[in-house]
Amino acid sequence: MPPLRILYATPECAPLVKTGGLGDVAGALPVALRQIGLDARVLLPGYGPVLAALPGARIAGRIEAIARLPEARLLEAELPHGVPAWIVDCPALYDRDGGPYQDAGGGDWQDNPLRFGLLSHVAARLGSTQSPVAWRAQLVHANDWQTGLAPAYAALALGGATPSILTIHNLAFQGSFAPHWVADLGLPATSFAVDGIEYYGRMSFLKAGLFFANAITTVSPTYAREIQNEAMGMGLHGLLTTRRDSLTGILNGIDTTVWDPASDTLIPERYDATTLEHKAANKRALQVRFGLDPLHDIPLLGAVTRLTPQKGIDLLLDIVDAVLALPAQIVIVATGDRALEQQLRTLTAARPGHLGSFIGFDETLAHLVEAGVDAFVMPSRFEPCGLNQMYSQRYGTPPIVHATGGLVDSVVDCTPQSVAAGTATGFKFLAPSSGALLQAIERCVAAYRDPVVWDALQRNGMAHDFGWAAAARAYAALYERIVPR
Repeated sequence: MPPLRILYATPECAPLVKTGGLGDVAGALPVALRQIGLDARVLLPGYGPVLAALPGARIAGRIEAIARLPEARLLEAELPHGVPAWIVDCPALYDRDGGPYQDAGGGDWQDNPLRFGLLSHVAARLGSTQSPVAWRAQLVHANDWQTGLAPAYAALALGGATPSILTIHNLAFQGSFAPHWVADLGLPATSFAVDGIEYYGRMSFLKAGLFFANAITTVSPTYAREIQNEAMGMGLHGLLTTRRDSLTGILNGIDTTVWDPASDTLIPERYDATTLEHKAANKRALQVRFGLDPLHDIPLLGAVTRLTPQKGIDLLLDIVDAVLALPAQIVIVATGDRALEQQLRTLTAARPGHLGSFIGFDETLAHLVEAGVDAFVMPSRFEPCGLNQMYSQRYGTPPIVHATGGLVDSVVDCTPQSVAAGTATGFKFLAPSSGALLQAIERCVAAYRDPVVWDALQRNGMAHDFGWAAAARAYAALYERIVPR
């Protein structure tokens, strides 16, 4: 039997374009799917950096204009990791300064409905009899709101014969726009209904995908349960509960070739579980980089994050002095909310030698933090999956996490029982509060002072396989269940 043809439709894909975890997933999962024998291909917008990175892209077909969606060329290319890709080439929508979703000033592009309506429309076309190329997807795998209209286009405008899956990477972003966009995007007026794409008087790309997709996945089992409750459902818990039989949580993996302390060229000294003593050289380098006192006998805590309420880094900022008094040192690499950025700058300036920070994102620095800190702090109020807690364990850096979403599914709390069982890998706290975070950090510092326990935590985490193989097999099984063969 020939391999299943899977179209992985995504607004970003590492290493070409990435703003968060979705970019990492899109860069790794299709590779893993192809490794187990599926014909997975990626569909991506033709942003300037994408086209610049793919100079060999060839014209494969054309997409005619409909409603307000402009015409576009479909380019065929091969991504840096070898996965075949289709690129939607429409300079009027994608070739501009700024990021994938926002302009240089941080404001959303006003034509985002057109930009991602076109991406969704092309995704549905590639799975239909109206595909502009000979290759036709047997399943369209959409991701987040930016491709959420693909299942709707397939069902409403293209006959609905080709099944689709929508993966929720973060339910908080829903692609909600004014009702006039229904007609502007070439969707029937009847679709603007509760049983359709209407959401509290507006049209929602994400609601459309959740309603029309044959199956829904999230990026961790715990998050799949959480979003069916009002507190975490972001207004969509009712629909998700109704569709619970079609909802599956599959824990993301990480790229274990990029994130491997034994081969990482971005850190000063490489190491593995048999040479953990070499990790200390990275700690010293990190302390030097941030002007911290070169202390080796107290723990250095770190975070690489976005300064947003979701990530909960404000909980750590509120207890900085209590943490430093344990004693401990802290390094934070972050960007985001301007008020939090200023608070972090002020705290850092007043605590030289003990607290270091970098406002922004730097890939090399992110690797150095994972390798150089003793423990990694992730106090997220909610976290669909999270990747840093997996990177951390792979680098022998026990994570301290709020017990939510994928953090629950990928970290084993350090208790006497889990230490004895050889399963402990980090520290969890149950309430998203500064007090609960401080208690978890205090437990971490106590464990750090016990060399036997700390060594066990590091080795347990490093022994865990966080690669993509298991997730790829789970997705393949789901594809097989919903694709008629």
